[in-house]
Amino acid sequence: MFGSGMRTYRDLENIKIVRPVVTVGIFDGVHTGHDTILERIKIIAGAIKGESTVVTFWPHPRIFLTPEGVGLKFLSTIREKRELLENKEIDNLVIIPFTREFSNLSAGEFITKILFEKIRASHLVVGYNHHFGKDREGNFEILEEIATGKNIKTEQVGAKILNNREVSSTLIRDALYSGDLNLANQMLGYTYFFNGKIIGGKKIGRSIGFPTANIMPLERYKLLPRDGVYAVKIELGSRKFEGMLNIGLRPTMNDVENGKTIEVHIFDFNQQIYGQEVKIFFIDRIRDEKKFSDVSLLAEQLKKDRERIREILSSNRE
Repeated sequence: MFGSGMRTYRDLENIKIVRPVVTVGIFDGVHTGHDTILERIKIIAGAIKGESTVVTFWPHPRIFLTPEGVGLKFLSTIREKRELLENKEIDNLVIIPFTREFSNLSAGEFITKILFEKIRASHLVVGYNHHFGKDREGNFEILEEIATGKNIKTEQVGAKILNNREVSSTLIRDALYSGDLNLANQMLGYTYFFNGKIIGGKKIGRSIGFPTANIMPLERYKLLPRDGVYAVKIELGSRKFEGMLNIGLRPTMNDVENGKTIEVHIFDFNQQIYGQEVKIFFIDRIRDEKKFSDVSLLAEQLKKDRERIREILSSNRE
């Protein structure tokens, strides 16, 4: 368990929560669709002098159940999820280790053995499409019937509607994959970000006046937006910067065989930062990656990109 702020439990032993008001789920992205549930457990907790509690799982069940996790990408790592939930002022986060044994629990066993016996939930709030237990057999009707028998009060909340669509993690992932960053950020309720580490590169950008830092995401399952050029904000420790970022294959440099790279050009910055952790916030997407016939044309385009991105970021400052 961590010290101050939101308490985090990484197993089911020695959980000490006062009148837990619980919600259960993956909460990928902790987006505006989740806010209704999170606000509700906080309201109930305040009314009964209890504590708001989010129960989630790690590794993600799909990672565990999918051979080698092929093709799986998520909006938030467990570290990012914890940060986002703490920002929502949730009292407790319970991270259940998702094992083969756990995956075989029936809906009834999950409610009885986990929510009732281990966590001692007093209230349970779930979303409109919540399913749980082995093979996702449990729905709200089953949950309500079993929980009532354990004297756990239950409540189901409706979907969050934005622009006539139900906000969901799937919809946000689709928006990021398609390059619709504005829609994704609107549904998230915050600026999409990822955490990475600065690694060595070929220093090609420096030779054309655009030194870049290569970034390796800290988590292999973290979803990156569609390839292209982005206006970004950068956090290096306590320092904040602005810049332009490219995700792609660097076709002008004939570097396709080396695979996708993430490179950021930090404005007004000239320091060695190899090995440092960095946090990147995606503000806007300005264009697709493009192959130029020669490097000088690429440099000219980058100058135009930088000018445009500076304008975008100047209007986005707090």
